[in-house]
Amino acid sequence: MDIDFSFFLVIATLVTGITWGAYLLYLRSIDRPFNEEDEPLLVEYARSFFPVVLIVLLLRSFLVEPFRIPSGSMMPTLLIGDFILVNKFSYGVRLPVINTKVFELDTPERGDVVVFRYPKNPSVDYIKRVIGLPGDKIAYYNKKVYVNDKPMTQISLETYQGLGQGESMTGAIHLTENLAPVEHSILIRKGQPSVESVYVVPKGHYFVMGDNRDNSNDSRYWGTVPEANLVGKAFFIWMNWDLDYQGINFGRIGTLLK
Repeated sequence: MDIDFSFFLVIATLVTGITWGAYLLYLRSIDRPFNEEDEPLLVEYARSFFPVVLIVLLLRSFLVEPFRIPSGSMMPTLLIGDFILVNKFSYGVRLPVINTKVFELDTPERGDVVVFRYPKNPSVDYIKRVIGLPGDKIAYYNKKVYVNDKPMTQISLETYQGLGQGESMTGAIHLTENLAPVEHSILIRKGQPSVESVYVVPKGHYFVMGDNRDNSNDSRYWGTVPEANLVGKAFFIWMNWDLDYQGINFGRIGTLLK
């Protein structure tokens, strides 16, 4: 769980930093110069690990964070086994663990692929695409998205051929959807029932959906995502590992998300 690892990094940084700093203060109090050969083993470990965990904490909390895609809800954009990077400062700088925003930057735009803490269980991270912004009226009927009563254009492509753990989606209809200005791929299953309704996005919330429309647990089922739950914007695939296919899929490495 994301919050557990952040908490671990904060505690590790504090413990190693305090241990090393306390030892240096002790040496100063007895007017003894620092000497690695006389350094206690515990202090040696603290001195070695402190800069490492501090750098990891800073990078992961304020710049980028890696995530692994465990499900097919964002196929075909993201496949099971994709390892992605998430920009942590796109939507503002937040303190680790407590997630309090300390610096305001941009807000999500329609079409962004975002990681967020699942509103029903904030210890779990979800990844979906932003469909509705605060104040938008979102409707979903006949496998098509309507934003403020305007249908989002869809263009049918070839029948989808799934690979590896995503092979079960073979035969789905592959389309491109234009969310203006973002054009992206989606999958639908003809004949498979889905939730159809109209939603009004509250202030400070976002309506999100998976690109695998008939295989996604998203805002159609549990509501909108509060702004406070946003983790960051997914932007890059740096690795794909799917043993059911061919192990490393080198063709996906370096893919920019849109």
